[in-house]
Amino acid sequence: MAKVLMKGNEAIGEAAIRAGCLNYFAYPITPQSEVAEYLAKRMPEVNGVFLQGESEVAVGYMIFGAAACGERVMTTSSSPGVSLMSEAISYIAGARCPAVFVNIVRGGPGLGGILPSQGDYFQATKGGGHGDYHLLVLAPDGVQEAVEMTMMAFPLAEKYRGPVMIMGDGLIGQMMEPVEFPENLYVPPSNKDDWATTGMDKRGSTKKNIVKSLYLDPKVLNQNNLTLKAQYEQMKREEIRFEAYNTDGDYQALIVSYGTMSRVCKTAIDNMKEQGLEIGMIRPKTLFPFPEKAIHDAAIKPSCKRVISIEMSMGQMIEDVERSLKGKREVTWFGQCGGDIYTPEEVAEHVVSLLKNN
Repeated sequence: MAKVLMKGNEAIGEAAIRAGCLNYFAYPITPQSEVAEYLAKRMPEVNGVFLQGESEVAVGYMIFGAAACGERVMTTSSSPGVSLMSEAISYIAGARCPAVFVNIVRGGPGLGGILPSQGDYFQATKGGGHGDYHLLVLAPDGVQEAVEMTMMAFPLAEKYRGPVMIMGDGLIGQMMEPVEFPENLYVPPSNKDDWATTGMDKRGSTKKNIVKSLYLDPKVLNQNNLTLKAQYEQMKREEIRFEAYNTDGDYQALIVSYGTMSRVCKTAIDNMKEQGLEIGMIRPKTLFPFPEKAIHDAAIKPSCKRVISIEMSMGQMIEDVERSLKGKREVTWFGQCGGDIYTPEEVAEHVVSLLKNN
């Protein structure tokens, strides 16, 4: 299939349709409003449903309703909007319903700014709402990967019967790149009638399917949480995704970076290589589950003297990097989160300075 030039937000919307998602509810917020604009036109063309809710709170529960029926459903938002959906996301996780949430992150806290940021790392990876739950979090580095991860997110949500989040940033949503849409391999989930509110008559059953997250019996609630925990452990075994860059040989430092920032780091690594300095990088593609072993193994190479977490945030990912290393290497942070993005030259200058002072 030929590549087409598309803006990130629009490509995400098209990818969702091609993945079999015909239900989209959203509320506009910069810098992801183009997804809703695009799907407002496209959904009627494919006999899908588009509805703009009166708020992000309302949208969260529209998603819950469609997910409880076993339908493929998605919303897109940006940081403050996802905050307002957090209660519904917790309900969806507790009720074990599949749904896809896309967060095109802007600066914060508060209203912050509309420029690119990765400041929602904690919100995405540590739950965000109340209770013991996780999202499976995918982090694309550009428009092509945003398309692929959007199409991947729906079967993953159905596999684990829970919410999946794609966490991009404002740059990924707004920039235009050539993209190729993977073949649609959509297969409807085979076990939907076992749990979803699809209708007793429709599925020819006398069993009522009740979708809920309220468990007043402490033993039942505990068991539900243990079931969720087992699923998260399965994710850690089966769903960790990462890219190792320039890690085959010896290198003096290891960078851990993701999303847009990792592309800047790649250019910096290439430039330093031309100057005779070898630097490796691990790029997490899943922020939860986190590629702890890959980072640990890459960092403990005898040649590696420094580990640097480079983020568009105030060092949120550094906690997971430190946990991965179990104290075997010191981790330093380099980043900013006002909306400016470091250049490859600034990244290289920082890395060289650290190595000189080692």
